[in-house]
Amino acid sequence: MTNLNMNSDNVTFIFHPTFYINGFYNMPHANYYYIFLCFVYAVTILGNSLIMGTIYLARALHTAKYIAVFNLALSDLCGSSAIIPNYVDMFLFDRQYIPYKNCLSSMFFVFFFMAMQSFNLLALAFDRVIAICFPLRYHAIVTKTTMTLIVGFMWLFSLTINSILVALITRLSFCRSTKVDSYFCDHGPVHRLACSDNSLNYIWSYVCIAVVLCIPLILIVISYGCIGFALLKISHGGERIKAMKTCTSHLILVAIFYLPITSTYITALTTYIHPNTRIINSVLTQTIPPMLNPILYTLKTEEVLQSIKVLYKQIKLKSIKETSVKSIVKN
Repeated sequence: MTNLNMNSDNVTFIFHPTFYINGFYNMPHANYYYIFLCFVYAVTILGNSLIMGTIYLARALHTAKYIAVFNLALSDLCGSSAIIPNYVDMFLFDRQYIPYKNCLSSMFFVFFFMAMQSFNLLALAFDRVIAICFPLRYHAIVTKTTMTLIVGFMWLFSLTINSILVALITRLSFCRSTKVDSYFCDHGPVHRLACSDNSLNYIWSYVCIAVVLCIPLILIVISYGCIGFALLKISHGGERIKAMKTCTSHLILVAIFYLPITSTYITALTTYIHPNTRIINSVLTQTIPPMLNPILYTLKTEEVLQSIKVLYKQIKLKSIKETSVKSIVKN
């Protein structure tokens, strides 16, 4: 069934009440892929929940840097939750028809948390460049207030650009096919289905790619250029290696987030990619980094490991005390 809406200029807007998420094209053994994503999601929940819980409970981690780390874990958890449960439910249980409003909601949250992940990596790069290039002024520059303002701005900015992205879809007419060749209500495949003028959607999609992916990546590269220059000035080899180690985990996160997603976009713009290949690449680039971030970055940090040990001892001691009290009461 197709719905027709008339505006004040007597222009008819046509939209269907549902979209059909097409997904894979005759891919054999696809169910194993969905089960694998369930495993990825479980690890993502456990890892990021552990990080957020540790940062919240351990007073030693109530610092400016860990405000950004907590926000990264939250964005990773929410980003995976916006993709994997719906994705598995759709294709594993053949529920590929999605209502129009749900389609727009899915589009918003997927891109919102993808943007947050990118901006968080930039915030952590800011933390590293100040720590290494201006070590004596670090605690004066990177304060809780500063990091809270940065994180707040990231949320507001991501909310704004993605609200515009979705709002521009609502002005389109869909009078042809509503079969979306993707794994969710992806902006590109959706707006290309429109039979009305979608030039603004094309322009804004390129603006979002530039703002969310290209500019943060360029700024991160520049920040590491500054870090490299600062490290060359350090004469003592031991101090240089110690400073480099504080950046290694962050560089790995940057690589596993930006390289796959930028290569997918560049390849899609320059040559033909089979839809199945594009979907697999896109899903993995949006779900694997949130699973690996706690393992590669936070859980390798000495401060976090020490805080987890302290919390474990406190919980164990509390449990022993409660057991002792119960045994005394019984006797």
